[in-house]
Amino acid sequence: MEKNTDKDSGAFELDHRLQSDCAHVGDLMLCRVLLMKDANYPWIVLVPKREHVSEVYQLDTDDQEQLIWESSFVAQCLAKEFSADKMNVAALGNVVKQLHIHHVVRKHTDPAWPDPVWGRVAPRGYTSAQLKDRVLRLQKAFQTSTFKPAEF
Repeated sequence: MEKNTDKDSGAFELDHRLQSDCAHVGDLMLCRVLLMKDANYPWIVLVPKREHVSEVYQLDTDDQEQLIWESSFVAQCLAKEFSADKMNVAALGNVVKQLHIHHVVRKHTDPAWPDPVWGRVAPRGYTSAQLKDRVLRLQKAFQTSTFKPAEF
């Protein structure tokens, strides 16, 4: 598991499944920003950098408010950057217990529309060049005083 000992987040370990399924885009004040490695959809996962949290209500009030702000910010940036017809935002956690919020850009032309993205079509990987381009595009889209891009 990836460890972060940032003073605001204490000891933070990213679940190994998220670490293997995603690329690190950067960090907001509360959340690690990850890109799901499925090129079928622009798909960001936000993970609050807090230990032993599997539900939003387990965060303190300040973190809950920050999570809502960060989720809304990411959804708005993605919708604009990728001309979304609809943004799907969800926290399921049935397989990965660590709290994480999916932000999936949906278009009428995507391979799963109008169904949910899970299990509808096989994931399509990025080439290394495509992955780098996507991460850099997202880092540019998320530019704000509170976003720290990851080195890629």
